[in-house]
Amino acid sequence: MNFQHFYFHHKPVLLKESIENLITDKNGIYVDATFGGGGHSYAILKKLNKEGTLIALDQDKESIKKNFIKDKRFHLFHKNFIYIRNILNEKNIKKVSGILVDLGISSLQIDNPIRGFSNKLNSTLDMRMNQESSYSAKNVLNECSKKELFNIFYEYGEFKNAKKIVEKILKKRIQKKIINTFDLIHLFSIHGSFKERKRFLARIFQSIRIEVNDEINILKNFLLESSKIIIPGGRISVISYHSIEDRIIKNFFKKGILINKMNFKTIPFRMIHKKVIKPSYKEIIKNSRSRSAKLRIAEKLK
Repeated sequence: MNFQHFYFHHKPVLLKESIENLITDKNGIYVDATFGGGGHSYAILKKLNKEGTLIALDQDKESIKKNFIKDKRFHLFHKNFIYIRNILNEKNIKKVSGILVDLGISSLQIDNPIRGFSNKLNSTLDMRMNQESSYSAKNVLNECSKKELFNIFYEYGEFKNAKKIVEKILKKRIQKKIINTFDLIHLFSIHGSFKERKRFLARIFQSIRIEVNDEINILKNFLLESSKIIIPGGRISVISYHSIEDRIIKNFFKKGILINKMNFKTIPFRMIHKKVIKPSYKEIIKNSRSRSAKLRIAEKLK
């Protein structure tokens, strides 16, 4: 195994917990559906024997360019994880032993001002995880209808006052297009503590990012796909970062329910742990961006 040219640009969240519960066959085929900084892939490869295989996917070209692992067992593809079945077909693989998904955005994305993910940096509003997409945060804020904007902030940000947020955006964009991060932030007079202001802006940016990348629909479709490609006894580890994602994952694993998608008569998975797994205090101190992470692990039933 050669990790000579491998560098961490992102601290992998819940690394030990997500990997040790995922690997059931050291000679099996595994998928890291969100390669990112490569930390989870690195850990999976360390657990596998020489006969094992790891397929990794990422829609972000920058992540793939800056992070790579030279290993014969490792295969990395520039694709959104919704295309997992296509990738497996290319490799003549029908079933896998396990899948890991980390739904968070990486430090590489957050800390790059050009990408427009952070509300702390003034940059062009972008938020595309796939830079080849033509739909960005600028499109959302300047082109979506009043109804569309309301749904975005109400559903994806869980704002009870979504109407007021939309009114401010509509009023501003009539005068001038909303182009930069601070153009958006300066629309809002945010009262309360620093923590409350920080939380408000995080939810604003979360709402727009989810819309830009169609994250909820992609997650639902991927969970559905995972139930078809994991072998009985194989496992899936999913790390989420907000309540919308976590509810979808929990309902699917526990009840076989996907809102607006297929609902299973027979539940395809069983939860490995009754309670959600969260980062330890020690991990949060070392990596503050892990504080909202939630890990759920399920095993495929027959």
